[in-house]
Amino acid sequence: MINLDEFGMMPIEIQKEIARKEKERRREKGITQEEMARRANLSLSSLRRFEQTGEISFAALIRIGSVLDDEKAFLGLFAPQEFRTMKELLDAKRRKG
Repeated sequence: MINLDEFGMMPIEIQKEIARKEKERRREKGITQEEMARRANLSLSSLRRFEQTGEISFAALIRIGSVLDDEKAFLGLFAPQEFRTMKELLDAKRRKG
């Protein structure tokens, strides 16, 4: 099992940071919570809970990203690793077999 402490943030902290960024972007675009909820096909209470706690379904998060014109960011998740050194590349090839 992976030790998440190594990365400096626990999952709940990442969730809250994503919610903070969503709220900031929503406000920058002048979108109210009511309008965001309607456009993302969410209940207002679900959006409010997300902005306060970071808890939301992945599908709902993608819809929010779409309203904010940022849905393509999700496609970058788990993208192929870019290697910084030849050693990293060779180590990865060895692990693949």
